[in-house]
Amino acid sequence: MSSGGSLLPLVVTILGLGVTAQVLADRLEIPSVLFLILAGIAVGPEGLDIVRLESFGGPGPLSGIVGLSVAIIVFEGAFHLKLSKLRQTPREAFRLVTIGAGITLLGTAIAVRFALDASWTLSFLVGALLVATGPTVVTPILNVVPVRDRVGAALETEGIVNDVMAAILAVAVFEVLTSDGTGYGLVVESFLTRLGIGLFVGSVSAGLLWYLLKHVDLSPSNAVRNSRLIVLVGAIATYGIADALATEAGIAAVATAGILLGNADLPYEEEIEAFKGDLTLIVLSFVFISLATLLSFDDLLSLGVGGLLVVIVVVLVVRPVAVLLCTYGDRFSFRERLFMSAVGPRGIIPASVATLFALELRSSNPEAATILVGTVFLVILTTVVFEGGFARHIAEALNVLPMRVIIVGGGRVGRGLAERLENRGENVIIVDNDQEKVEQARNGGFAAHFGDGTDTDVLRSAGVSNAKIVAAATGDDDANLLVAQLTKSKFDVETVLARVNTPGNAEAFEELGVRAISADDSIAQSMDNAIERPALSEWMSELGRTGDVQEIEVTAESLVGMSISDLDGELPDGVLVALVSRDGESQIPSPVWELQHGDHLTFVGRHEAVHRALEQCHPDLHADHA
Repeated sequence: MSSGGSLLPLVVTILGLGVTAQVLADRLEIPSVLFLILAGIAVGPEGLDIVRLESFGGPGPLSGIVGLSVAIIVFEGAFHLKLSKLRQTPREAFRLVTIGAGITLLGTAIAVRFALDASWTLSFLVGALLVATGPTVVTPILNVVPVRDRVGAALETEGIVNDVMAAILAVAVFEVLTSDGTGYGLVVESFLTRLGIGLFVGSVSAGLLWYLLKHVDLSPSNAVRNSRLIVLVGAIATYGIADALATEAGIAAVATAGILLGNADLPYEEEIEAFKGDLTLIVLSFVFISLATLLSFDDLLSLGVGGLLVVIVVVLVVRPVAVLLCTYGDRFSFRERLFMSAVGPRGIIPASVATLFALELRSSNPEAATILVGTVFLVILTTVVFEGGFARHIAEALNVLPMRVIIVGGGRVGRGLAERLENRGENVIIVDNDQEKVEQARNGGFAAHFGDGTDTDVLRSAGVSNAKIVAAATGDDDANLLVAQLTKSKFDVETVLARVNTPGNAEAFEELGVRAISADDSIAQSMDNAIERPALSEWMSELGRTGDVQEIEVTAESLVGMSISDLDGELPDGVLVALVSRDGESQIPSPVWELQHGDHLTFVGRHEAVHRALEQCHPDLHADHA
């Protein structure tokens, strides 16, 4: 296809391939980036030779198209970054985008320098680009791997912020690479200048857009459509103005504007998000396929063993070191930290910037261009295939797929229950219509939604459709009863619990099939245990920390027909079978009791030992909790 030909067949071909790749990726629950890159290679010069660089009119027009497309993608990702999410992991997220980014930059640069014998400047350029993970690859993973919200929030924040940092830093390093000067003071000055311009332009733009959307009559009959268009045009204008002042400052500007607007309580926010999400899918497809058509397998193969060494160091050394150091503390379990270490696929920023830089270097420094684009795409392909494609398997192996539990009521009872569940690794969402209680929950590190828990839309936005358990824990029995009715009838939640503040109301809950927990009875029982069974009472207070009691259904075929005495020999040290339930009846089992499929076993023991026993009896535990 010549540059003088019509662009219509080119656009139709790319978008058609993009939609097909997106659908296939969704079907297989794999990030679409892999299929988009393969589709681009298939129609490029090394494939069917349908699309070439000349098809876009040369490097200049392609650079403009890619830059604008990336701006829309970054804006959409930033718009989804809510401060309520960020509050769940403020320290860890900050470390990931500062200390973690620094470790990644330095570690990757060292690997490229010695494995590929590249110059330090080129090595730091590759390192700067591979700092970025990005929402285009992280978000699809989190959509199919339901880890705890705080884990997802940290990964999403890292992706969005590091996308911006990587793009600006890469431009600054590239200026050193292509200039006669050798001083790295230029890098710092260039980086801070672009970042400052981006922050300023993005903030001003967000303020203007907020004023238009909140205070200007947009015509009631077309208000939703006009709001979408204003945000889209505003994002494009923000990018254009900032990029005109300093190259790549536009990326920082749209990210800033996106974060500010996404947290500004805009009218028609849900409609705007849906529109931008659909637009981003189209733009993402176009960009990745267009860039992949320029990718040569010779660039990848020419790196040889050195390229593989770089990938191994980046994936198995640099990423784990950065994440484990930055997430140290009690916010995440060690298994969750390992999962975050194993999930850091690279996306649109390194792919686009590396390709455009390589086009500029082809004539003046072809060897540097080959190392740049070859290394970056080799890391992208490897991380997308292994980290993106196997993310769910990694999560299952590490046992980081929790149950989603929604607690309606953020008072002392609700937060106390949330703390116990969180300590066991469950994914807890607190819902309350008292802003002060929501803030207290968020400050305590819990995921919290502001809204009325008796409203179906509020419950739906909190994720009730995917919840295994809903606990109504407010101080109002009427509200708890309504929450129980809604979650049972409209969302078919498997387990619904309700706090009963007036003992006489318990019967109304039981008639709905809801487990009613009477506050008065629970307090009396706890006090009686402390008097008559002080050791047991003290041990029970440690449930979820050092000790645990859990019930599980027997589904492992290898256990069917096994006696309790034989099972005791198979269980890990530190756990006992306390009860066996069959056909609704529970009893302490004798040693000769033979297990049947569907029996429910209650385990008592040390926390880790109990959870290993659960996995032995119910191999599909991870899938059931997801």
